[in-house]
Amino acid sequence: MSRADKSATLAEVTDKFRNAAATVLTEYRGLTVTQLKELRRALGPKTTYSVVKNTISRLAAKDAGVEGLDEMLKGPSALAFVEGDPVETAKGLKNFAKENPTLVIKGAYMDGKVLSAKEILRLADLESREVLLAKLAGAMNASLTQAVYLFAAPLSQAARAFGALQAKAQADSSVLAASAPATQTETAEAPVAEAPETEAAEAAEEVTTETVTEGSAQNGEDE
Repeated sequence: MSRADKSATLAEVTDKFRNAAATVLTEYRGLTVTQLKELRRALGPKTTYSVVKNTISRLAAKDAGVEGLDEMLKGPSALAFVEGDPVETAKGLKNFAKENPTLVIKGAYMDGKVLSAKEILRLADLESREVLLAKLAGAMNASLTQAVYLFAAPLSQAARAFGALQAKAQADSSVLAASAPATQTETAEAPVAEAPETEAAEAAEEVTTETVTEGSAQNGEDE
């Protein structure tokens, strides 16, 4: 490989390290070309499985700021650069390794941390992002349906109760108005309306009496 080709490969691998959601390191010793093709198909379009020389992988990891992979980069190594869900890639590698024991999972680098082979296998046992989102959506739909039922039932009951109380109040008002005697109403209202007029009349009568009395007294004195 020429110097230019090495530089181009180094730049490409460095970009993959930087852009990958996770990078899984494997040993492909013993796998045929046909098996490697099957593995790439099993991992899907969002995972790039590349056979890279350890020297270039070390330099690329260093340039990308990835640390802790030097011990894993020994022997024939291939890197799975994951752009999608790391769980799906871990599942694909685990299932392929069951049928092809020559594929060995060394470890991985994800979220700024180095993962061991056992941690990758545990990751493969988790549910994928799509499955979790589907379950979450189902749970949310069920919760919304229950919430609508719980809110709707009390509101309808409250509306019926309010209507019954309103009808009862109107009925009670009609009965009271029909049963009340007119004389009692007039008698109760009369003192309130006529009291001021009676007091004014009495005051006017007293003033008239005093005036007449004073007038008579003056006439007597004149005579």
